[in-house]
Amino acid sequence: MLKGLIHIYCGDGKGKTTAAIGLAVRCAGGGGRVLFVSFLKDNKSGERNALKNTENIELIENPENVPFYKFMNEKEKKCYNKYCADVLSDVSEKASKGIYNMLVLDEIIPAMNNGIIPENYVLDIIKERPDDLEIILTGRNPSENIMDSADYITEMKKIKHPYDKGITARKYIEM
Repeated sequence: MLKGLIHIYCGDGKGKTTAAIGLAVRCAGGGGRVLFVSFLKDNKSGERNALKNTENIELIENPENVPFYKFMNEKEKKCYNKYCADVLSDVSEKASKGIYNMLVLDEIIPAMNNGIIPENYVLDIIKERPDDLEIILTGRNPSENIMDSADYITEMKKIKHPYDKGITARKYIEM
């Protein structure tokens, strides 16, 4: 049995979720079981359909419409925070059973940075995981404590991006 390691994909560049999906597909394609959950996203992104239809990947459903967190009113934030806490509790319980080889917590870092998910809760999941569970965390600006828990840290650095020219997210590419 291989020891499960902790990966962080962070930075201001494109590709954090894409890298996590690549690892999930590699794991599932090799016969491993993956539990995949995204925070601060709805069910509309194209990769969700592919992941739903990939054998050995369990994809946790998101709410149908998730506005940018900074645009939510206090009531919406409170409701979304509770939803995320409940999802993470469920994911933690599932991951602890030892039936998965990989847990992907997509955009968990901004969820922690926005106070949606307490950092210590994520650190507890990391500490209490089964020995062979690989965990992938994505998002910008991980804290020192989160980085200290990682075995791999890959920073995606933006050098040039179409958004800087006013080109918004494009279907099939960013959505």
